[in-house]
Amino acid sequence: MAQHPDLDGFTTTTFTYSGADRTVYRAGRGPGVVVISELPGITPKVVSFARRVVDAGFTVAMPVLFGDPGREVSLGYTLKSLVSVCVSREFTNWGLNRTSPVIDWLRALARDLHGRCGGPGVGAIGMCFTGGFALAMAIDDTMLAPVLSQPSLPFAFGKQRSRALGLSDADLALVADREELCVVAMRFTNDKMVPAPRFAHLYEVLGDRLIAIEIENRPGHGGQPGIPKMAHSVVTENLVDEPGHPTREALDRVLAFFAQRLAG
Repeated sequence: MAQHPDLDGFTTTTFTYSGADRTVYRAGRGPGVVVISELPGITPKVVSFARRVVDAGFTVAMPVLFGDPGREVSLGYTLKSLVSVCVSREFTNWGLNRTSPVIDWLRALARDLHGRCGGPGVGAIGMCFTGGFALAMAIDDTMLAPVLSQPSLPFAFGKQRSRALGLSDADLALVADREELCVVAMRFTNDKMVPAPRFAHLYEVLGDRLIAIEIENRPGHGGQPGIPKMAHSVVTENLVDEPGHPTREALDRVLAFFAQRLAG
């Protein structure tokens, strides 16, 4: 099948681990960053973000976990992808204190990327459905720059799930014990899919090692006008690429975080 034109400049490879073969799009030079797409998949705006990471001096590995690479967002497409991941055993959507099985594959991809690119370590960003994956990947010492963009798993129904971070207690303890680890986490404050208790839990685990970027969009709370109250995707669908806009500032901070942690 021909590659979607939005992905021009990326090479298509296959990465295999523990019997699982998945397509990975790669581009760039420099230290490695794993870009894990949000639902419904690798959309044009996810690709645009990946290109910004490449332009900042990094090698991007962008795995296909679901969806059709390059396809535009639509309600029907999003629902189709949501159904596919909800029935897949690779993703833990509801369970508490469980790490999704696909994380093992992503950790192996990150280790392979580090072996190919060198440098002090690698970074990763997860978004929405995959937002917490970068944190779960951080049990490996080579993961130096995890970014959680609107981490939405497990689905935040009830108090326990609103606090849950989407990984097992054992994995969370390993992450917490990495005293040198810093983590970036982003959300819109009115985003019901990423509730405040989840960020409070991140603070409890990481303390001042958490760099929290919370963009105010609650009605009546003094946020910047023009940010939709239903805004969700900080650096993709809801990015306003204008200097001084909170989402552009968030994007710039992510790129600066990768540079600080990975450029040696």
